[in-house]
Amino acid sequence: MARVLLAGESWISQSTHYKGFDSFSSTTFETGADAFIEAARSQGIEVDQMYAHDVPDRFPRTVEALSAYDVVVLSDIGYNSFVLPNSVWLRGERTENALVSLVEWTRAGGGLMMAGGYLSFQGFQARANFARSPIAEVLPVDMLTSDDRAETPQGAVCRVVAREHEIAAAWPGEAPQLLGYNVVTAKPDAQVVATVDDDVLIATREFGQGRSLVWTSDIGPHWCPTEFLEWEGFAPLVGSMLRWLGAGRAS
Repeated sequence: MARVLLAGESWISQSTHYKGFDSFSSTTFETGADAFIEAARSQGIEVDQMYAHDVPDRFPRTVEALSAYDVVVLSDIGYNSFVLPNSVWLRGERTENALVSLVEWTRAGGGLMMAGGYLSFQGFQARANFARSPIAEVLPVDMLTSDDRAETPQGAVCRVVAREHEIAAAWPGEAPQLLGYNVVTAKPDAQVVATVDDDVLIATREFGQGRSLVWTSDIGPHWCPTEFLEWEGFAPLVGSMLRWLGAGRAS
């Protein structure tokens, strides 16, 4: 069974409430990964989620530490969270670069996945900033250097384009439409498995002894609507993507 670490896909929001003369603030914590984690569990795969606020100081920073996992999923968490731990940001100390380690870990047989979001690929106002990061070498796609979001509130059509790929076997019939995604272009040695409005939705790539995969939409709302999360193909698709990524370790 693949050992999976999901980094990100959580956020903290602070609101200020105005009621006439008075005001007060409230803080909430949210995670958008519940449906993805449950889908994986239904396929016999356990996913450990590391919340976004824990990533700077808790994400594995060495190849040795990453070796506890077969698959690492980065979802809606930007470049800065991996390169600015407190030791660097607050104390000016040198430390290992987690993204450099991710490259070497993948090359040695790990499975790296990036899921879409406002802080994935380049993201909202290009703040995710992965286009010039070390893992740009690993992913099966090239990223834009600008804001790469495609917001499609009218719906974007998803299609399988590589029926021979083992991931495609988990895609039963027509999928519900998605409400947005990150625009990327496939590298020459990548295989595009599925598209969304003729852009890349799922692409895979062999990298050294390892594997990489992108899912360019969200793994939960808002881009991935309830209809998609409740679609009969969602859980099998999640399981198939994670198993394909984990197979690099087994081989």
